[in-house]
Amino acid sequence: MSRYTAGHNVIYFCCSLLSFVPSCNALNDDSCEKPPRSGAEMYGRHIELRDVVFVIQSQRNSYHTQRAEQRRKEILHQAQTVTQSSPDVVLLHKLSHYDGNWSILPALPRLALQYCQTSLWIMFLQEETIVNLHNLLQVLSRFSPGKEWFLGRSLHDDEPTIIHHYAFSEDPYSFAYPDFMAGWAISCPLAKRTAERVNYEPPKSDFTIDLQHEIALYIWEEGRGPTLTAVNEFCSELHGSSSAKCCATAVNTYLSACGKPVLKEDVFVAVKTCQRFHRDRVPIVKQTWEKDAASLEYYSDVTDSIIPTVHLGVPNTERVYPSSHGYFQLDYAPCHKT
Repeated sequence: MSRYTAGHNVIYFCCSLLSFVPSCNALNDDSCEKPPRSGAEMYGRHIELRDVVFVIQSQRNSYHTQRAEQRRKEILHQAQTVTQSSPDVVLLHKLSHYDGNWSILPALPRLALQYCQTSLWIMFLQEETIVNLHNLLQVLSRFSPGKEWFLGRSLHDDEPTIIHHYAFSEDPYSFAYPDFMAGWAISCPLAKRTAERVNYEPPKSDFTIDLQHEIALYIWEEGRGPTLTAVNEFCSELHGSSSAKCCATAVNTYLSACGKPVLKEDVFVAVKTCQRFHRDRVPIVKQTWEKDAASLEYYSDVTDSIIPTVHLGVPNTERVYPSSHGYFQLDYAPCHKT
């Protein structure tokens, strides 16, 4: 979040002393051999581009808008080379004026209503996901579009993780969720049913930590919906690499020109913690990267003059991410350069 104050662009950066990066595994097949058709992949049909609507998970920011628009043009240009009619390519941020469309589920009713009358699949792509249309159509043709399908590159947690609210703590590896960068797809029957559920049973919270996992949980619906079907051709390899030659999707090698580095004096770092971590985690921050921050403050559920901390007046929550802390921190954040 940026804010213009006193002639300076001040960037507020918030971090937490909780462990946020899940340990995960993903499976990919480097072979070009067609995988054996499983019993679940019964009687697919030949899929054409007109059967697929592509949704680029774009954002309103000018940089991201530009990247998404370039991806849209590349898909349409590639469609011409395979001599098929141009598919629908939707930029998610343009679907409606609602800012929460980035979290997918709020946008699903509109997507299903507008596109599942004439299409069979909804294919979601990140701004830097490269798609090989020929390979993608071959992949989708393996699956019956009249059934509910949730396709993607599988990620699994190796151990329970806080950002997934310790879901499946007894066997975290048992639950698969999609790698968004590799693209993911849902059949229109699944899109329609999930859209209906969103209308009468919206997600319990509009607070999102790991969208990939939360989407998979919502679709799974406590076992009433499908689990993710792993598709080896949905890849995280770099586009153009030898290992990506058989992939339907790959990752763009583009690196943005970020411009001049931001001065560290223009960055304010807010560290969220709680009393139980004052003696073990906070000292690690102080001994390592705190010295690299020109402006830093610790926010906690108690006042500690030794650290020191700012008491926010918000009690600590043991197992749920304390979302409300962020709003209080902005009230305390400095509004000018010191």
